[in-house]
Parts: sequence; structure tokens; C-alpha cells
Amino acid sequence: MSGIKAFVGARIFDGAAWHDDRVLVTVDGRVGDISGRMSAPAEAEIIDAPGLLITPGFIDLQVNGGGGVMFNNQPDAKGIARICSAHAKFGTTALMVTLITDRPDITLRAAEAGIDAHRERVPGFLGLHFEGPHLSVARKGTHDPALIRKMEAPDLAVLTGCKAKLPFVMTTVAPENVTLEQVKALAEAGIVVSLGHTDTGLDMATAYAEAGASMVTHLFNAMSPLGHREPGLVGAALSNGKLDCGLIADGFHVDPAAMGIALRAKNGPAHIFLVTDAMSTIGTDDDGFELNGRRVYRNGGRLTLEDGTLAGADIDMLSCIRFMHEKLDAPLEEALRMASAYPAEAIGASGKGRLLPGFDADLVMLTPDLQMHSTWIGGDKIHDAARSGG
Repeated sequence: MSGIKAFVGARIFDGAAWHDDRVLVTVDGRVGDISGRMSAPAEAEIIDAPGLLITPGFIDLQVNGGGGVMFNNQPDAKGIARICSAHAKFGTTALMVTLITDRPDITLRAAEAGIDAHRERVPGFLGLHFEGPHLSVARKGTHDPALIRKMEAPDLAVLTGCKAKLPFVMTTVAPENVTLEQVKALAEAGIVVSLGHTDTGLDMATAYAEAGASMVTHLFNAMSPLGHREPGLVGAALSNGKLDCGLIADGFHVDPAAMGIALRAKNGPAHIFLVTDAMSTIGTDDDGFELNGRRVYRNGGRLTLEDGTLAGADIDMLSCIRFMHEKLDAPLEEALRMASAYPAEAIGASGKGRLLPGFDADLVMLTPDLQMHSTWIGGDKIHDAARSGG
């Protein structure tokens, strides 16, 4: 257990408000209180953090790889641990490891890997996100069209069986290849259903939301656009107050002007939250990688197939936060919520995303100019930027 710690000297953001001249106390991996220094337990280990910012740890619901590992290429618990460790260096304390469209046997191995990682309590592992293979070929993006197919009973059984052994399971599907009845069954099993990689129109998207879909995957990308006569999935995502939406804030996947329009247009109570859609390059100097037998190239902050198709993103969550704050002038508090509280709420991860009494003591220490200092999961430091040289 992590024992009792008192973080002193920092400016603390609890997910709603800032606290100055206060102390964050954590007890056995959970937040105890944010209080005056004199009320910190005498037996607490003092963590001095003068001049730093303390924020809730970042939560990423779409991570395909990191640290040189693509989950598709290494679907095992060791691969998951490597990915989680790579993203922890950039403040991500909980993530959904994501499997891109692949063969049925790889999907089975991925499900087993997630169950193993959960059993082994891999730090930072939140659950699994199956992005495909039940998508639309017309909006395939980087997904291999030869592997895209309709959802059948065995596919549904794999997902529901996985959810029975994992706290969080998410799947991205397209109405073209998944029925309303299947979405209902998935939602009833506790699986988060996200719409994406689809050409569906507004009415169909609304029907699928009513059936149990509660999210939209990487808003604007690989989906029917907003039109003045057919609002498409983008229109559904922004107008439907029950659909949370992931957004890749790297400046390549979505123009900043479109991001700003979406943020102003989004109906609540659901939110737009940040995702990285990160690949294996995060935390490495690799110039590319292989995916489904195809080469993905890394150049200038972009990842592309040979034909120029964007193939995931080459960005970490802290960089997404800085992009929102510095390029879009989003208040820092809102940018932080988009990377913590909002994704936690989107998947129902109660106890994460804020620094409130009883919540998990997952936190990030940053410098005033938003550079990494350290990452803490369950009250324990798992990354120190000074010691790692970054």
C-alpha cells in the first residue's frame, strides 16, 4: 500500500477548482482531503512540491500503442504494460488499450491479454477498446478493408465474455455492420458502445444512440460530415446531449477552427473529451512501424500510410492539453477536464478523473509552463521526469 502522503507547496486543481496554500493528503492510494497544512496527519510522508501544479491524472480512452509496442502486434500483458508505462511518462494514469481491426484470433488474444493485465494489476491499465472490425469500408481510414466484417454471434460473445472479467470494455462500431439489437445487447452487458468509421446519417445515428450507443469515436474523422441537409454523424454527435465525443487535438486530424466550432456547438450534458489515438511511436525515436502488413511512416508529427492516409496519431495527452490551451485559448481548467473528468464520466469510471475525497490518488505534477514533473498512480510515483531525463 502507498501509506499516507501529504503533498505540500503546490497549486492544486481538483477537477473543478484550484486550491492555493493547501495540502493534498492521500491515504492508501486514495485522496483523503485537500486541507490546511496544520491538518495534515503527523505520520504522513511529506512530498514537497513548491511552485508546481498538481492535477488529476490524465485518462485516455483510445491508445493503440506506445513505447515501441503496437497492441495489434503484441497482444499480451507485457505489451499492455509497456504501452501503459510509455504513456505514464506524459501524465496518463489510466488508459484503454485499443485494438485496431484485426483477425478473429488476434481479437481473442487481445481479450485474454486484457484479462491477464487486469489480474496482474498493470499500473495505468483501465480496460480494452475494440475499434472494429465491425466498421464501414467506405469510412475505413487506416483499417484494413479485407478485415472489416459484420458482427456475428461469436463476435458478440467475445465482447460480452471479456466484459465479464474486465471493469471497462469499449467497442467502436458502424451501423452498416452492427444491428440495433446487437448494440442493445452490448450496452446491457455494460460495454461502452461508440459510433465511428461510418457513413451513417443523423436519423440512424440517433436510433443507435437510443439503442445504447453513448459515444462517438474521434469526432470528424472517418465519419459522415456535417451537412446542411444531412447532418451526418458529426451533426448527431454535436446535437445529441447523450453522446460523448473523443477528439484528437494534434492539429492534423482536425483543424483548430473546426475544434472551436465543435466545442461551442456541443450539447450537454455529454462532453467532448481528448484522446490521443496514439501509436507505438510515443516515447521512442522510431521512424515508423508495421500494421496489418502495411508500413506506417512517421514524419513531422504525422503518421501516414504510403498513400498519405492518416494512421493514428503521434501525440501524447499532455501535448493535447497544451494544444487546446495554447492554440485554441481554452481555459487550462477545461483542457485538463477534457483529459480527466470528462473521459472518466464517459465510461462511468467513478472514482477517477478528479481529486476528491475517496477518489483514486492518480495525479500529475506539472511545472507552471505545463512541462512534466512526475506521475503518480494510486498515490505512488511511477515516473519522475528529472530522473528519466524528460
